Amino acid sequence: MSLPRFTPRQLLAFLTVAEVRNFGKASELLNLSPSAVSQLIGELEVALGFRLFDRTTRSVSLSPAGREFLVPARSVLRNMELAHVAAEDIRNRAAGVVRIASSLVIATTMLPLAIKAYADRYPKVAIRIRDAAVDNLVDMVANADVDLAIGPDQGVDDDVTRIGLFNSPWVVWCSPSHPFAKRRKIPWSDLRTQPLVAAGRDYERNVALMRQGVSADERIAPMDVVDNITTALGMAAAGLALTLAPGYVGLLAKPLGLVMRPIVAPEVVREVSLYHSSARAISPAAEGFRDHLVEWFKRRDTLGIK
Repeated sequence: MSLPRFTPRQLLAFLTVAEVRNFGKASELLNLSPSAVSQLIGELEVALGFRLFDRTTRSVSLSPAGREFLVPARSVLRNMELAHVAAEDIRNRAAGVVRIASSLVIATTMLPLAIKAYADRYPKVAIRIRDAAVDNLVDMVANADVDLAIGPDQGVDDDVTRIGLFNSPWVVWCSPSHPFAKRRKIPWSDLRTQPLVAAGRDYERNVALMRQGVSADERIAPMDVVDNITTALGMAAAGLALTLAPGYVGLLAKPLGLVMRPIVAPEVVREVSLYHSSARAISPAAEGFRDHLVEWFKRRDTLGIK
């Protein structure tokens, strides 16, 4: 494909003269001298290989070839203007597509609110959510399946950067009729004899790590492990079991009528983090949304995130 031999300035001069049919008026609109406008038109005619205007001492009119070239010239200049605007938007983080993976609770509750706040400011940025298992989030970033990921703390290698967003204590969720609902705090030791359900291997593994320093008969083992936290919360709401989860899960648990009680002796806090690649550059749109999320989660107290 051969490249065009004319410039945007030449096209703009042609379209302006074609509109006003006067080189003097065109020069005023373009803030150029008449001779400069005449030179641009001459250069364009040489590049095209045909005359654009029929000129007399009293009038300027489009030549037959100029009339045929008028519509494509307008189209080319308009597309170049659109490309310029698109480049400005991309450079200013105002346009693009951002792919973000998140654990189920965050993808269901917090992330849509954060996206809505961002979309109000940058409507040309499209945010695509992928809810995923906690164990898969870091790998999805490392493998370039997504641009960003949000979820509970996970180990990372040098190719992934982790940014802490907020901390959330581990708590126990129970039905209002459970005896624990009448107590203010629950020691870990009191959970040993209770039926517990864990959500996903990530939760099961973290509960085991919390108690790895105690003797075997004091360790806490769930009676069941389900795939989704919503299932575990549903079982707790029905009084079938207690479930352990970070406090921010309350955004799903409270509508089910569940009661939250802090777990102490010791209190264990879990960090929720934002992940992005450190091995490759992320798009300006992803950079902008990343910075928005960091600031947005600083307001977690007003958002009901514990």
